[in-house]
Amino acid sequence: MVHAVDATVADLADRLWRAESERVAVPPLTADVPDLTIDDAYAVQTRNIDRRIDSGAVVRGRKVGLTSRPVQDLLGVHEPNFGVLLDDMFVDEGDEVVFDSLLQPRVESEIAFLMGSDLAGPGVTTTGAMAAVAGVLPAVEVVDSRIVDWRVRIADTVADNAASARVVIGARMVPVEEVDLRLLGVLFFRNGAPIESGAGAAVLGNPARCVAWLANKLGSFGSGLRRGDVVLSGALHRMVPVRAGDCFQATFAHLGSVTVQFSEGRS
Repeated sequence: MVHAVDATVADLADRLWRAESERVAVPPLTADVPDLTIDDAYAVQTRNIDRRIDSGAVVRGRKVGLTSRPVQDLLGVHEPNFGVLLDDMFVDEGDEVVFDSLLQPRVESEIAFLMGSDLAGPGVTTTGAMAAVAGVLPAVEVVDSRIVDWRVRIADTVADNAASARVVIGARMVPVEEVDLRLLGVLFFRNGAPIESGAGAAVLGNPARCVAWLANKLGSFGSGLRRGDVVLSGALHRMVPVRAGDCFQATFAHLGSVTVQFSEGRS
């Protein structure tokens, strides 16, 4: 017997699946299902991630979103959310991101963590999270909404895998104890011109808190972080819209820089 909730989850997952594969954004899921819960939204996310894993994708980490207090207040939520990073989302620095493989991409500078050991809640503290991290790296996340015009509520974002799309990681990894994550600054450039800046304190006051939150949240689902996972800890500045042919560079204090180039042509 198929329950109504199961049928709804399956239908909403199919909408997002088609939106990504056909590159046609869909109306907000919450427009049709205004009482869509966060738990149901994670069920939608999981359904589509499982489909991709069944097709050969491999989980390589997680991203944490909604780590800014003002953004949380705007959406009426009191904690971050997370999405799953798969191997085919990672782009080597120097390789182009095909612009027309995405719908409405935006970019953000982020501090990435490479896990040195497994980590799962409950009870993970910021200090415990730092002890489990092998190092920190500079990163640019390419986010993309399968919801038309980014007209999202929190449940839409969670269901849409937290708007995950592509990740570019810099080449230099620094031991976590060698930097003050709160004060770690970044300048963000588009086509050589500085357009944004930020610091680690923008994400819950300390990016390592995001790793601790994620480990505890995953623990509530019976899961956790694994050694070798990459964790993106949240945007250090506002999302920046992308145009075909754009080149972005995030230059971090202590971590060096990372660059992402978007193609001009079609895939």
